[in-house]
Amino acid sequence: QAQVEESGGGLVQPGGSLRLSCAASGFSLDYYAVGWFRQAPGKEREFVASINAMSSSSALGDSVKGRFTISRDNAKNTVFLLMTNLIPEDTAVYYCGRSRDSTWSLSVNGYQYWGQGTQVTVSS
Repeated sequence: QAQVEESGGGLVQPGGSLRLSCAASGFSLDYYAVGWFRQAPGKEREFVASINAMSSSSALGDSVKGRFTISRDNAKNTVFLLMTNLIPEDTAVYYCGRSRDSTWSLSVNGYQYWGQGTQVTVSS
């Protein structure tokens, strides 16, 4: 059964860093793009970052450009989201999703499988 699972969330002070992981099982990530989205209480799920299957192309949401980096290690069947210079507005549940094909999408509708999410809280 195809699954993705997020990990690495936690409580961090403003200006701090976290690295989230999205581990896949039941299928190979070699052929699929992976995206990260986040959802704060009372808000819609927001695009954060996505990377295509061959790591030749990626995209970042406007609010995280210059602070977040997405990467993947297909040998480990895992995608990473490195978050630096975190601010309180980054507080949310972060979800990773596997795309329907090899190219990334800015829309939640472009993703077929989602994890349960990992909580990131930025607070002093």
